[in-house]
Parts: sequence; structure tokens; C-alpha cells
Amino acid sequence: MRSPRAIAAVALVLLGACSSPPPSPALSAVWPGLAPRAQIERWMQERGVVGLGVARIEQGQVVEQMLLGQRSRERAEPLDADTVLYTASLTKLAFAVLVLQLVDEGRLDLDTPIERLLPRPLPEYPEWTDLQGDARWRQLTPRLLLSHQSGLPNWRWLLDEPKLRFDHAPGTRYAYSGEGIQILQTVLEQGLGLDLEAEMRRRLFDPLGLDRTALRWQPGFEANAADGYDLHGRLRPHARRARVRLAGSMDSSLRDQATLWAALVRGWGLSARSRAELMAPQMPIRSRAQFPSLRRDLDPSLADVNLAAGLGLVRFDNGDGAAWFKGGHDDFTGNFLLCLEAGQRCVLLMANDVRAEGLFPRIATLLLGPTRMPWRWEYPDAAR
Repeated sequence: MRSPRAIAAVALVLLGACSSPPPSPALSAVWPGLAPRAQIERWMQERGVVGLGVARIEQGQVVEQMLLGQRSRERAEPLDADTVLYTASLTKLAFAVLVLQLVDEGRLDLDTPIERLLPRPLPEYPEWTDLQGDARWRQLTPRLLLSHQSGLPNWRWLLDEPKLRFDHAPGTRYAYSGEGIQILQTVLEQGLGLDLEAEMRRRLFDPLGLDRTALRWQPGFEANAADGYDLHGRLRPHARRARVRLAGSMDSSLRDQATLWAALVRGWGLSARSRAELMAPQMPIRSRAQFPSLRRDLDPSLADVNLAAGLGLVRFDNGDGAAWFKGGHDDFTGNFLLCLEAGQRCVLLMANDVRAEGLFPRIATLLLGPTRMPWRWEYPDAAR
């Protein structure tokens, strides 16, 4: 049963959805003869996408939600606002908010080397023994880990030799690293003694009434959880993740995620200083595409939009000011959040079918208009 706070939050969302939302300049200009929902459904049919949730945020408020397709094709079950989907790496951005709350409270400094935060050297912890004999781990700080400047691969199991090692010196370039986020989780758990599952619940999920959101599988999700579908349309039942991993274990609904990111874009939960730090340029990004994460080929044109790492997100200049985005992906899941600071406008896309990612540039443009979003960097195939 939903808590009174959750019921109030749902009522506000539904009230906003039933009132007349502020019009997007894109909606009538891009497809004058077809409603956005019908256009998105047509695109989904063309690609065979099973299920997709779309939320639009204006002035920091959720004004529209579309639940399209099915959570399970085999059982012919529809996707709805409470269906639990895997958020994948959207977890990292929620984690960044928690970290900055600790900074606001004076419990953490982003630039303190992690060797001063841990009770014993990092390589003495079982998950990090591969780093024995390489002193570069001592250069790591929370800032470098959150902005993907650790010098580590995304995941060690993606390497030819599945052993964790530094590719380059920390702080010298951007390279997306789930391993780095997991190191920061170790630092906060072992160094500050935090139960991060409880902290995320207390700081983010409960205050916003996010009762369909958790960092590991909950039995209450069983009746309304989305299965996943890969590039070939093959089914994978929703994973029951038993371990909290701040690099990407969060399950959530479209309703909950829209509520969370609408709150963030309007400044909820952080001091003005930390909110600015979240999306301040930490390191320029000039790699031709985000993945493979250790690629060396460059795209100088990314300087035109000032593409740069923020903390748990990537930011750029869209002509009207700052903008930022965060994706979440695995072989059966595609999620994307794009926010424009001007007007506190966002589009949130959550799909239980990775084929939906091919539609993300078109849907975001349909709902927000031209944004200067560097789609080729995030989704090279979809942007062609």
C-alpha cells in the first residue's frame, strides 16, 4: 500500500498531467499533422520496440507521461506508470546527489585523496586486490571518481585480460568507469561507515515518495516488473539483483524517476553551491564516442558545445545555457535523461527494450526541440 506521502506525490503528478502543460516549441513544428504519442508509437512499431515510458518536465514539474507498449510481450501485459524497470546507470546520478549532500553536511570533501578516507589501503579490500603494487590508486579522490577521471576501465571483465588496472594516470582524461563508482562506494561504506542503501532511502527515495524504487530487488515488485528485450527481440526476465551497487543496481518506475529528476532540475536536495558543482565542467570530453570507454580517437568538434564531465553526468552548452544528460544501458535496457537548465526542461526515456535507444534522438527532439545534444557521442548508431 502506498504511504500518504506517496499518494500525495502521485496526486500532484496526475493533476499536472490532467492540466494543460506548457507547450513545447517542438511539438507543432516537427510533426504538425500527428500527435507526439502517435508519432512515437509509429516509430516503436517500425523498430519492434516492446515497451517505452516517456516523461516530459517543464519548469521543474512533471507535465506529461506516456506509457507505451508492454512490460511483457509474452504475457501481453501493458507497461504502466508503476511498472518497475531497471534504471542501470541512472543509479550513478542518484549516487552523485547523495555524495554532494555529504559534502553539504561537511562530512566529505570532493578533493580529499581516498587513502585518507579509508581505514586501510584500497588494495587490501577483496574487490580491489588487482591494484596491489600500483600506487596510482592513492591519487584518486571522490571528484575524480564521480567525474570518470579515475583512469580505470568501465569494467575489468571487458578487458582482454580481465584484471583491473589503470589505463592512464588519474585526472588526465575522461573515460567512463563503473569500477571507479564502485571504488567510491567502498570509500563511503568502509571509510565513513555508511549503509548506502539506507542512506539513499532516507535522503532521496522516502522524502520524494518513491515507493517503487530500490537499490536491490524487492518482493513487492514481482507483480508489475518489466522483462527485458535485446537487439534481436530476445527475452530476458527482469533480474532480481540482490547486491547494492551504486554503479547501477537501481530498479524504479517511470513515475518515480520522473519525480526524482524533476526535483533535481529545480534544485531540490542540494545547496546552491553543490547544485552548481554537480554540473560544473570537471574535465573536457573530446573522445569520438563514449564507448569503448578507453578509446583514443578524438572529435575536436565536441569543443563547439563544450562537452565536459560533470559529477555523475555529462554537460554541454545548448545555445540557451547549460544542458546535461545521463544514460543507463545494458543489453536489454535503454534509459536516457536529457535536461536543459533554461526553463528547467527535461525528457526522461525508460525502455525495457534496448532497440528503443535508436529512437531517443528523434523523441527528445520531438519533445524539446533542437538542443545541440551530441547524439553521435552518446548513441553513434542511432544518430546516423
